[in-house]
Amino acid sequence: QWCDERFDFQATFLQCLAKHVPNIYSAEMDPLVEKQEEMVQAAILYPLECYLFGEDPDTFLEKLQQSGTSQLCGKVFKGGETTYSCRDCAVDPTCVLCVDCFQNSIHKNHRYKMHSSSGGGFCDCGDTEAWKAGPLCAKHELGSSSSPKENSECQLNEEIMEHSRRVFPSVMKYIVDMLIWEEEKELPLELTISREKVDSYYCVLFNDEHHSYDHVIYSLQRALGCEHGEAQLHTTAIDKEGRRAVKAGHYASCQEAKEEIKRHSENVSERPLHVEVLHADVMAHQKFALRLGSWLNKLMSYSSDFRQIFCQICLKEEAGSEKPCFISKLMLWDAKLHKGARKVLHELIFSSFFMEMEYKKLFAVEFVKYYKALQKEYINDDHDRVLSVTALSVQMFTVPTLARHLIEEQNVITTITETVLEVLPEYLDKNDKFNFQGNSQDKLNRVYAVIYDLRYVLVSKPTVWTDRLRERFLEGFVSFLRILTCMQGMEEIKRQIGQHIEVDPDWEAAITIQMQLKNILLMFQEWCACDEELLLRAYRECHKAVMRCSTNGRSRERTVFHLCGHTLESRPYRVSADPVSIHLPLSRTLAGLHVRLSKTGAISRLHEFVSPEEFQVELLVEYPLRCLVLVAQVAAEMWRRNGLSLISQVFYYQDVKCREEMYDKDIIMLQIGASLMDPNQFLLLMLQRYELADAFKKIKPTKDQDLIKQYNILIEEMLQILIYVVGERYVPGISNVTKEDIIMREIIHLLCIEPMAHSAITKSLPENENNETGLENVIDRVATFKKPGVSGHGVYELKDECLKDFNMFFYHYTKTQHSKAEHTQKKRRKQENRDEALPPPPPPDFSPAFSNVVRILNCDVMMHILRTLLQRAVELETHLWTEAMIQMVLHLLSLGLLEEKQQLQKSPEEDVSFDFYHKATRMGSSALNAVNVLMLVEKLKRVPQLEAQKDTVNWILQMFDMVKRLREKSSLTTVAAASGSEVSKGDETQSTQDKEKAERKRKAEAARLHRQKIMAQMSALQRNFIETHKLLYENTLEAQGKEDAIMEEESMSSTLDCSRIALGPKRGPSVAEKEVLTCILCQEEQEVKLESAAMVLSACVQKSTALTQNRSRILELSGDALDPLFMHPDLPCGTHTGSCGHVMHAACWQKYFEAMQLNFRQRLHVEQIFDLENGEYLCPLCKSLCNTVIPIVPLQAQKINSEDAEAIAQILSLAKWLEIVTVRISGYGVKNAKG
Repeated sequence: QWCDERFDFQATFLQCLAKHVPNIYSAEMDPLVEKQEEMVQAAILYPLECYLFGEDPDTFLEKLQQSGTSQLCGKVFKGGETTYSCRDCAVDPTCVLCVDCFQNSIHKNHRYKMHSSSGGGFCDCGDTEAWKAGPLCAKHELGSSSSPKENSECQLNEEIMEHSRRVFPSVMKYIVDMLIWEEEKELPLELTISREKVDSYYCVLFNDEHHSYDHVIYSLQRALGCEHGEAQLHTTAIDKEGRRAVKAGHYASCQEAKEEIKRHSENVSERPLHVEVLHADVMAHQKFALRLGSWLNKLMSYSSDFRQIFCQICLKEEAGSEKPCFISKLMLWDAKLHKGARKVLHELIFSSFFMEMEYKKLFAVEFVKYYKALQKEYINDDHDRVLSVTALSVQMFTVPTLARHLIEEQNVITTITETVLEVLPEYLDKNDKFNFQGNSQDKLNRVYAVIYDLRYVLVSKPTVWTDRLRERFLEGFVSFLRILTCMQGMEEIKRQIGQHIEVDPDWEAAITIQMQLKNILLMFQEWCACDEELLLRAYRECHKAVMRCSTNGRSRERTVFHLCGHTLESRPYRVSADPVSIHLPLSRTLAGLHVRLSKTGAISRLHEFVSPEEFQVELLVEYPLRCLVLVAQVAAEMWRRNGLSLISQVFYYQDVKCREEMYDKDIIMLQIGASLMDPNQFLLLMLQRYELADAFKKIKPTKDQDLIKQYNILIEEMLQILIYVVGERYVPGISNVTKEDIIMREIIHLLCIEPMAHSAITKSLPENENNETGLENVIDRVATFKKPGVSGHGVYELKDECLKDFNMFFYHYTKTQHSKAEHTQKKRRKQENRDEALPPPPPPDFSPAFSNVVRILNCDVMMHILRTLLQRAVELETHLWTEAMIQMVLHLLSLGLLEEKQQLQKSPEEDVSFDFYHKATRMGSSALNAVNVLMLVEKLKRVPQLEAQKDTVNWILQMFDMVKRLREKSSLTTVAAASGSEVSKGDETQSTQDKEKAERKRKAEAARLHRQKIMAQMSALQRNFIETHKLLYENTLEAQGKEDAIMEEESMSSTLDCSRIALGPKRGPSVAEKEVLTCILCQEEQEVKLESAAMVLSACVQKSTALTQNRSRILELSGDALDPLFMHPDLPCGTHTGSCGHVMHAACWQKYFEAMQLNFRQRLHVEQIFDLENGEYLCPLCKSLCNTVIPIVPLQAQKINSEDAEAIAQILSLAKWLEIVTVRISGYGVKNAKG
């Protein structure tokens, strides 16, 4: 009857389904799957296919399959399936191939990555936009190269297409109606037949991600009383398909089972299981709807015409109705569908819409239209992302042409950013800043997935900009700035004083969102940099946003700071007392845009978009500077009471995963400040924010050792940042360098620490938006690969010609890496018989926009800082300076001299305004300035603690001399000639130094031989003396032996005679036992005697309150209140002395301790776990903490004068002595009570 043209296909089709479907799927509890499938084919699908094709379905489909294949592969990946991505040809990392396509493609001979699919992906073979080369494998090239004649055979005839237009709407309407059907007991009228309604229901249990397998099995066993095996079968089916009927029967019994399952599941989890009671007919039709979906899915693979007709029908909206189209209805219902239905729906979308580019575009428009609703449903859903329709975004947003279209026509960037803000309102505090304390990790992970869609949209930059694209992108960028505004200054922290923080605040969520945004921020900046007009407008919007955040709550008070005749007026603020935040994405984005303005040259037009009055550079620098001061204060242990959360944040702030958009950008922002501010003002601001204003004024120093140590660390940290501001120029825009130059420099500094494996270098380099580090492109230029031996792994070793680029103060070094690199390089130079100076390499020139940064080197305040620190070192005020500090001062001097030398070599002397040499050699008028910097540097050679820096000092003095001679020349040509002679002179100086070293070595060898000769002579004299006086020597030994024997006999006999009494006039003699000990350092055995070398035990003395009765009592250390002979009854504080029991010679221990001190001074930046300055050290053998030694005193035999003892015993009996002691103790108690 379907063949009759006049009949209503839809009504007949539904009648057929109403008749057959309930009968086919009647046994849902124990289905016979094969029998059901046979009945479906015979009763429904075969007649349907016959009507659709007009002939036998098998014959028709076989002809259709042979007639041609699609250019696109379209294989949908299952979970765990292997996928391949070509690192050379893929447009982005999401472009993947299935195994078959990869094996038949050119990419198998390229650099590729293998991944395990999480499921739901799509093979990109045949997509020309996904690959730079080789978009087709050999298998699919056949499909694309077939002739037009062959292609015409693939076309369906008009009759079949007409039938398709009648069948597909009815089938699709049925599928949609049944999948979104919410009535549990009733069917739609058109599917209800006249027979009476049967009271047959199922209790259906649905899958969720909250309950574990065991929870579900337990609940089913308790509720249904079934065996463990049956409950396990149900649970496995639920996890696989998404739902399962667990009980069949009348409505009442199924309802009862539902309540029981919910009740038992609530006992083991926060929320009950999702259970519904469905009528048997509803269950049957929903199951058949999915079977029809699979049938359509298979049909789509045969013909492009089928796909196009199907897509048209799915996208067609009802005339005059606001209801969404079929495919939109299913997408919007996706979160309510069970797992099995979702899989069928997604596969249908893959096989139809994604195989036709035109309809993929239309589907993407529908997807973006309902994007907010879909993402909100996904965030509230509990299923994995791979099972959500939102996971399809990657298939659309990563297609470059489609992404451009969605930005231009659908404003997709704004849509995504608005979605992020709309789903996070509960995390906004009263200031509209994010605060993720007490967050739901699952919800945030889902929000990160939304943020990731931004990365997909921005993954490939446009080559051509239209006005509409520019406007829409800028609109999206402004919307994105709203997210950054909510992050700017979020989760502020305040320094704990007095009491340690009780609970560490949650810091991971904020840092994770920074990591998620890192590449997105870089991509936004790169997109802006593609177009000059866009870059300037984006900069203006970002600047406005920063200023809005910076001006909130600003007080009008101003503090005034004077130093060196310069004055700074600034807002009163102290990092150690006021709130501070490590999260400043807006400021850092502005810094990124600023360097891109410099790189493109558009900075010359900046004044047109941001007026100089509006710019307020001091305000822009303020917040990044506070962040760097916070890091310095954490290093100075000022924030110890804030717990581990702050330490973790500071670690990630400088770690390779986050530093590009955190630490590095803060350094850039300081460089922007240094280039635009007056140099003296800039340094005064630095001193004030580092809270070092008093440290550089002539104020009487405090005796508080902790405060001095704090000041010293803060000065070191500030000097280090100044070195970075002046010396770190390897950023495109700050100087004329490329990305390859930057990567090469990173690798050079990593390999200066030690040779490294490929994986170790890769982990230490930042990844770009395509998860590439750029390592392979440059590694061969800077390193050679050393193949592994029998064991171990191959490593890269730095080429000798690259060693000249080593910078000891490289800003990506941790303290440990800095120390290790310095030690390695000095050791290498020593082995090469060269001096140990490690001056900075000549840095590349600043770009014009940043050329003023160098002015901070030769300004008055910098000279004051350098002079003050050098003066302290020369005057040996050891507690006010450290070797690391002086090392940094010398590095800054080196940078200033190198800068002046480079400028003098490039330009005539009269054109060079940078006068570092003049300032460093100028005498001051005040008493402090009575000596200049050069004179102080010369005096450093005589400071014994700075012996390790002697070579660096010599190098700086040579540089002073060289710059002086360059200054004395009048023209550039003379300078060039002079520089040649200076090079030769430098060589002469070098050879002179080598000669001096050789002379010192010769003298040391001569002294050694002389000592050896004298020792040999002394040994000969000793032997001669013993031979000459042999008789006397033997007599002495014999007499001594006899005397010892007699004494021993006497003592033994007296011991036996006397009773063993320890105290009193009748005390027996003590017997001294022979004690032989071994020194753990020199391994020499020695008997403990008074005349032998002194031996000591390593020990640790510390305050103890273990037995105290009153912990609130404070022990006074001065005045008469403390009597050292008597302990207060409260036992407020005692001294505990402990020893590990390891013995050393006193002389050996002294040498060991001095060697440790020397080693500590040479390796300045190693973090010690003990305080060497306060006398702490580790036992050489067991490494236990010690801070003193205990001398080992030999036991001496004591003789009692019996007569005196008898006389005393008559006067002072034991009872009398006890009475005296009691009175004294009671008197001491009364005295304390009064006090």
